[in-house]
Amino acid sequence: MKNIEFSCDYFELFGLPVSYEIDLALLERRYQELQLKFHPDRHMRSTPQEQLLAVQYVSLINQAYTELKSTLSRARYLLSLQDKNYLNDSYTLHDPAFLMEQIEFRDELAEVSKSTNFCVARADLNQRVEERYEETKNTFKNYFNQHNFEVAAEALAKMQFLDKFLTELTQLNEELENFN
Repeated sequence: MKNIEFSCDYFELFGLPVSYEIDLALLERRYQELQLKFHPDRHMRSTPQEQLLAVQYVSLINQAYTELKSTLSRARYLLSLQDKNYLNDSYTLHDPAFLMEQIEFRDELAEVSKSTNFCVARADLNQRVEERYEETKNTFKNYFNQHNFEVAAEALAKMQFLDKFLTELTQLNEELENFN
């Protein structure tokens, strides 16, 4: 319990480079290793203080794993490591073309739910939005790697829009499947 470091960043915790692209298999393996090493059940005979530390550290490990496993959360976390708060509550996206695209996606989603060929229409919309999401993730990665954090933050804001839309599309699909 002596080598517990609460002040390290999540990448350091798992021995990973600070990067948007990470080896998910390595993340998983290191997560399992840390869980095994610090799980509170392994410290049942330790002092109460060491048991508490183990619980707190496993909580940190779980939080770090969850953040790094998700591409959206990882992008958000990477920007949070910078000195500036790029995505504060007052952040406004200033890309009219992207915002119009979102309106078009939403209009199309409303039409998809009324379509007689729902499965095909939903699959087409889902594919186009996923392709846009992949493009936006690549934009984030490229600008983050270039240390252009303001443009990377804008890409992250777009990722959040697209992720939310994909979640809603999945929920609609589940609702309609349960209805039939």
